[in-house]
Order: sequence, then structure tokens, then C-alpha cells
Amino acid sequence: MKIEVKEWTTVTPAQDTTKHSLWSSNLDLLVARVYIPTVYFYQPNGCSPNFFDTQVLKEALSKVLVLFYPVAGRLRRDNNGRFEIYCNGEGVLFVEANSEGVIDDFGNFTPCSELQQLIPTVDYSEDDDRISLHPLLVLQK
Repeated sequence: MKIEVKEWTTVTPAQDTTKHSLWSSNLDLLVARVYIPTVYFYQPNGCSPNFFDTQVLKEALSKVLVLFYPVAGRLRRDNNGRFEIYCNGEGVLFVEANSEGVIDDFGNFTPCSELQQLIPTVDYSEDDDRISLHPLLVLQK
């Protein structure tokens, strides 16, 4: 199965959000700084024809980011070197992709290379000084 990426865009909150820092708990500091891959499948049974319209999804995401504004922030180190979330409204990564694949291509949904293709890849292997360049949330439609 081939996945063709059409566009990478950043979706920001629909309104200005408060800029401030959120301190990381000790538990947050123990967790690896990686994206957690999750794939959801939806069937548009009886839905509006624009249910999967990219522009509709981006606008809805933009509105949600107003309420959940920390997700639109970035990870950074504070003056003491501790990681924190800087709520700056820079947004989340939204990737639009196409595929001719069907759900049956994924068998019983065990981890496989086909499923991995549905998850956008972001190189976050850079040093900690550049971690603030990466969004906290990455989505692919």
C-alpha cells in the first residue's frame, strides 16, 4: 500500500491564547519524549458529505486548540533546565495524505509496515536545544 502525502501544514488556535509556561511533573520527566502512535478508522455511515473534508477538519481543530491551548505549545527547558510546556499557540502539525488502500489491507491490525505508513514521521532526534521546534501533536488525515 502506498501513502501519498499531499500537504504538511500547521494549524493554530482560532483565537489568541494565553502565553505562559506549564511546569512538568516528575512523572512527565520520566516518560520518553516521543510521539505515541495511534491510528483511528472511521466509516462515514450516514454522515455529512463533508465529514472528511480537510478544510472542515482544520477549522474544527483550530477551534478545539483554543480550549486545549497547551497542545498548541512547544516543549522547552526552563532556566533550571527542567522541561516545561510553553503555551505559545504555535500550533500542531496536520498532514494530509491519500491512499488507495482499504481496511482489509491491515489484516487484524497488528503492528505492521502498512499501519506505520499512516503515522506521520517527525525527526525529533535533534538535541534538546532544538526540541522547541517540534509540535506536541502531529495529525494525519
